[in-house]
Amino acid sequence: MTYEDLLQRAKTVQQKYAELNTTHGTSWDGQDYMAGFVGDVGDLSKIVMAKHGLREMENVDKKLAHELADCLWSILVIADSYNVDLVSEFNKTMATLEERIDEQLGNKQRPDQ
Repeated sequence: MTYEDLLQRAKTVQQKYAELNTTHGTSWDGQDYMAGFVGDVGDLSKIVMAKHGLREMENVDKKLAHELADCLWSILVIADSYNVDLVSEFNKTMATLEERIDEQLGNKQRPDQ
């Protein structure tokens, strides 16, 4: 599945949520999606704690996979809401991080260059 496939799937579900929200007289914007994402990250944190034995939880692996997918959905929707080219920005950020790490390791150039 490509990034575009993931984004289109996320937008389809977002549209269904928008339709559902109208039945409750509400609508969500980027700020609302961000608040939802923060809640999902909190849930993810609890699941990771359980994965390390710090909390009791059944079906940890299943819940971990589900929550990571929830977080990915939120990131895709938030990025789309603010017209962020996530693929481009991800690649730029990874290049910057690699350069910074290479500098700290004393490497002049990444091995793949």
